[in-house]
Amino acid sequence: MTEEKKPAPNGWILLDKPRGLGSTQAVGAVKRNLREGGYAKTKVGHGGTLDPLAEGVLPIALGEATKLAGRMLDASKVYEFTVQFGEETDTLDTEGEVVERSDRRPPMAAIAAICDHFTGEIDQVPPAYSALKVDGQRAYDRARRGEDVELATRRVTIHSLALASVRDDGDEAPSAFDTVAGRPDPYDPQAPLELADAVTLVAHVSKGTYIRSLARDIARALGTVGHVTYLRRTRAGPFREEQAISLDNLNEIGKGAPLQDLLLPLEAGLDDIPALQLDPDSAQAVRQGRVISGLPQIDGLHLAKSGDVPVALVEVEGGTARVVRGFNFPDVAE
Repeated sequence: MTEEKKPAPNGWILLDKPRGLGSTQAVGAVKRNLREGGYAKTKVGHGGTLDPLAEGVLPIALGEATKLAGRMLDASKVYEFTVQFGEETDTLDTEGEVVERSDRRPPMAAIAAICDHFTGEIDQVPPAYSALKVDGQRAYDRARRGEDVELATRRVTIHSLALASVRDDGDEAPSAFDTVAGRPDPYDPQAPLELADAVTLVAHVSKGTYIRSLARDIARALGTVGHVTYLRRTRAGPFREEQAISLDNLNEIGKGAPLQDLLLPLEAGLDDIPALQLDPDSAQAVRQGRVISGLPQIDGLHLAKSGDVPVALVEVEGGTARVVRGFNFPDVAE
């Protein structure tokens, strides 16, 4: 007799992706653990690629939450990254070959000052080693074959950019950038400038922003060259690193650990959207894709719910709600 499968889950697993694991591999790990944990076949997708060399917050959508994966791709992200000055590589990270060197090291004060220059809307050329397509082929495939890859400049938004204020060990980061001309307090005009071999920055960026390109451009603006040696995503849309689980925690699901202890609800990806409570008749109408009118809610996107059950994303305009994306959850009243 075949053992009955557990119901397919719906919601989010927020993985703290380790370095060396690709996003597609992470999705595969979730599928494997669900299968080994006895769950019915579940649709799984991720909400924003992280390079294998990057680590941090990777939202993985399960079941009905996969309908929100595209929205997560559009969300802004926060990254912490380290720029090593003196060498630029063809991949703009530690995997590539060095293509340019410089003996110049920028003062800490200059690094702090340059952050404002890269805040707001900026033009950015993506790395040649990226997943963007050129004439139908991935740019990184062409670059690996030794072809010259020219990618179009794109407009992205850097919402904020600043020096990381705290080290991993909890100590305050060097404060030279808070002093006059980067020299230590008390100010001594004869003291040498504190030059940086590397610096760690925190950037809150729009979709489509390449941190490796940002690091390249910052280094060049400082009169040197550089590449990324460390990259961690600390936030993706509404998801924060404090909510993320390790790969070891994920693997416990396959050994029988309860999934509900690690699964975030579908609504966790929509915490910036107001809820719209529906009565049973209105909920049925929305499930059927019909328009409902006479609503007092302000214009904009809302999460329509029947009690605690998500029904649909709806766009309200002039008191009328139209379905943007429906969810297939049974009503608790049914």
